[in-house]
Amino acid sequence: MVSKNRLSDLSDVEIINKVVQDDDGKVYAELIRRYRAKVMDKSYSLLKDRVLAQEFAHDIMSKAYEKLREFKGTSSFSTWLYSITYNYCIDYLRSKKKLHYPSWNSEHDIPEIVDMEEEDLTDLNYTRLMSIIDGIHPEEKALLLMKYQDDLSLKQIAGALRISESALKMRLQRAKARVLLMYKKNYMN
Repeated sequence: MVSKNRLSDLSDVEIINKVVQDDDGKVYAELIRRYRAKVMDKSYSLLKDRVLAQEFAHDIMSKAYEKLREFKGTSSFSTWLYSITYNYCIDYLRSKKKLHYPSWNSEHDIPEIVDMEEEDLTDLNYTRLMSIIDGIHPEEKALLLMKYQDDLSLKQIAGALRISESALKMRLQRAKARVLLMYKKNYMN
């Protein structure tokens, strides 16, 4: 048995190895301590419901524990966990609101793919930008957050959203164009 002080000194991978090797859920509590709040925040950013985000954080941490043997270490534990988080939330939103990105995208078409010049991006206000991001489709929001906030690779994002990398690239381009277009429309005119 590892003491609590000793657990906090271990890396995520060391804890995972110990949990898998010893089948010790008590050791997993250290990963919960490290990541539960972050999982809850990411869930809240998509769900916009604190109570639901708390429930989801619990469910996601439990699901991650159940799948821990599948963790291969090809990415960090946090990246793997955040992929589970985004997927879980997107699946919920799809089932709850019957969100289907292709049909939503065709109903919310943008006039063209907007070229984003560096000068267009210099005056962006973070608060305003986040308010625009909150108004786009949850899948677009998730992929933008995964790419620019969590710094996930395209391969990781495509896997999390269960789409091809080429589809992801197009959706990412559309999401950026949509955000810039909405930002210009709401704050630069």
